[in-house]
Amino acid sequence: MIVKRLLAVILFVGFALAACSSSPSGDDAGYSPTEAPISAASIKLEPGDKVHLTVFGEESISGDYEIDSEGFISVPLAGLVKAGGLRKVELEKKIAEMLSGLIKDPRVTASVVSFRPFYILGEVEKPGQYDFKSGLNVVSAMAIAGGATYRANRGHVLIQRGGVGKFQEFPMSPEIKVYPGDLIKVPERFF
Repeated sequence: MIVKRLLAVILFVGFALAACSSSPSGDDAGYSPTEAPISAASIKLEPGDKVHLTVFGEESISGDYEIDSEGFISVPLAGLVKAGGLRKVELEKKIAEMLSGLIKDPRVTASVVSFRPFYILGEVEKPGQYDFKSGLNVVSAMAIAGGATYRANRGHVLIQRGGVGKFQEFPMSPEIKVYPGDLIKVPERFF
């Protein structure tokens, strides 16, 4: 009887901890903090990102396009294309579909020229805006910002994924990935 109660308590605590560790209502924009590695193909495009489109045989359409604040790019012949929220492959397919009535067998490739920057503030030597690079984690982001000040809390950081939603607490670990548009806050330690 005691063993059954103990097992029930252990299961209850395990489920409670699992529920607490999940992100609340999608504030992390669908990103897992430790998925690895981050590739350009897996990141959803958002306003501020710049893509290069190549349409085979159509030099007038091929070129660099920046996603505007509403999430659109203006592509000759295709018009306004909603690129925000799409992955690179999805954008290629969408533009090819839009051009299919105008160009025979359109073949479109997209590559990311640059992602929107990430921001780091708080107890770092050089807070500010920095260019996103694939494979970035919170430790390397702090190094880019000149390292922690002597007042920095070295146990955790606060991250606002994509600059949207609430700050979430993450351990200061190289396993915690940084994504384009993230706002990282290094809090002050309490003595």
